[in-house]
Formats: sequence, C-alpha cells, structure tokens
Amino acid sequence: MIDAIQGSNASDPISLGGPKSPAASQDLGQDAFMKLLVTQLQNQDPTSPTSNEQFITQLAEFSALEEMQGVNENLVALALLQQGNALMSQLTNSSALIGKSVKYSDPNTGQETLGTVGSVKIQDGEAVLRIDGTDVPLGNVTEVTGESTTNTDATNTDAAASASDDLAA
Repeated sequence: MIDAIQGSNASDPISLGGPKSPAASQDLGQDAFMKLLVTQLQNQDPTSPTSNEQFITQLAEFSALEEMQGVNENLVALALLQQGNALMSQLTNSSALIGKSVKYSDPNTGQETLGTVGSVKIQDGEAVLRIDGTDVPLGNVTEVTGESTTNTDATNTDAAASASDDLAA
C-alpha cells in the first residue's frame, strides 16, 4: 500500500501519510515482470504446469497496476498545480486590498482594530497582510471599509500647503 503521494512531503496539505517504505518506492517495470515470469516458469511443478489463462490474468493485473500508477502520478501533478493556483489566487485577490482601510481581529490580542493594508505575502500557505506594521492573516480581516484615510489626509495636507504657498507668493 502506498503511504504518501509521491512528490509531496509531510508539510504539504495534500500529504496523505508517513514515509514510504523502500519497497513501495521502487517501480516495477516490464523487465521486473518478465524476470518474475521466467522465474515462475523455471520453478513450476512439471506435473502441474501453470495454465495460459493464469499467465494472461497475471499480465492483465500487471498492466492494470501500471495504469493505476500512471493515473496516480497525474493526480499528484494536478493536486500540486491546483495548490499553486490557489496560492496565486489568494495573492492576487489580496493585493486588491493594498492601500485599503480594513477592520481586522488582531492575531495577538483578538481585539477588533482598524488599519491600512501596506503589502501582501504568502506565508505557510496562506495570504498574510501587512497592516500598519502588523502581519495579519487574511482570514482575520472582518471588513473592508474603503480607501485609506492616511493617504487621503496626506494628499489633502499637501494640496493645502501648496495652495497657501501660492497665496503667500
């Protein structure tokens, strides 16, 4: 029995179990099957030889096993691709919050806080927002209140200073 999906490790969300045994990690190919078949023919009881139907059944089972291994490899690749796409989607969607004012539950205190999103990163498989110097998981954001009041105030202050400079001149 296979213990884990090949191409993953215990920290991956798609991991199914512990480490694989050395026997499970070795692939049986056509050469191995032919060696087993020749060995079986050499060691069979001459008074009761194996029937053709038994050989055909063994070959069909081996072919089915090879096909299942191929399907498993494709499913692993698909799962890893979907995991990567989900992370990129989180990053893309979260980046729309940069410069926005949001309410969030502070990860350290649990207190509801208001702040402005400065950046977004992926950390341990989830989007983490940098809000006023604090790293906050996207799941802690409870409300997007709109444009940043800090940026608007800075723009208005600059415009007022420019207007007063013009009046003084």
